[in-house]
Amino acid sequence: MLRTKFFFSAILLSSCLFAQASELSQKLQSNNHVLLMRHALAPGVGDPANYSHEDCKTQRNLDSEGRKQAAFVGEWLKKQGIQKADVYSSVWCRCRDTATLLNFGTYKVEPSLASFFDDMSKAKASNARLQRFISEKIKSKGDQALIMVTHHVNILEFMGENIASGDMVVAKVNSKGELISYKLIPRPE
Repeated sequence: MLRTKFFFSAILLSSCLFAQASELSQKLQSNNHVLLMRHALAPGVGDPANYSHEDCKTQRNLDSEGRKQAAFVGEWLKKQGIQKADVYSSVWCRCRDTATLLNFGTYKVEPSLASFFDDMSKAKASNARLQRFISEKIKSKGDQALIMVTHHVNILEFMGENIASGDMVVAKVNSKGELISYKLIPRPE
């Protein structure tokens, strides 16, 4: 009797997990949902003076924990049923490294995902560029997930909420790339 209860409990639990997993993957396969991710853990705030996009040694970078986080998030996304993804990244090394460690194949650097932390007056213009980028990509993405690795300032301007390193946002968008609603996904542990 106890074994039977355990068996049915396991089936029920796996059914619930599968339902949640397929909900995320179904949303990201649609043409009105995208995933924004803040780069994984890179200790500190901002970048050192005189940093260069061409030289990762001059930037704030992922630490070993951040590298583990990014790889784990990629594995977690695949377990959620996301097998194909078009991944875009900010030019900053911490974002490019996160995009690489998600392990969905190659990624592309997208200028509209670049941080404007050094000049917050660029927030609205940057967000408008991001919305145009999303608008163009959702027209042709097919059933692939659209994953964008960026910075907290970009996500804050897009959705009005600050998120932690490695957190994700599933954003429902309209045809103009504007946010309709969102669900925050704290970094899986």
